[in-house]
Amino acid sequence: MPRLKRLTAREIVRLLGRFGFEVISIRGSHAKLVRIGPSGRREILIVPIHQKLTTGTVHAIYRQASHFVPDRKLRNDFFAD
Repeated sequence: MPRLKRLTAREIVRLLGRFGFEVISIRGSHAKLVRIGPSGRREILIVPIHQKLTTGTVHAIYRQASHFVPDRKLRNDFFAD
């Protein structure tokens, strides 16, 4: 099984931006990303703003994002080959 990449919050925000997510607010050390999905529903993700995120946090963000974006599109960005 491929290993999760060590990503920064900035990299994750940029990566999710390619799928239509935009930062609408930052409160404390967390950014709220929102997009309007194909069904017209608001899809919300919360990303902690830290320099290096632990693999558990990256995996949690990946799992949340995979509810909105197909897994096959996210896999290359979150996992090392």
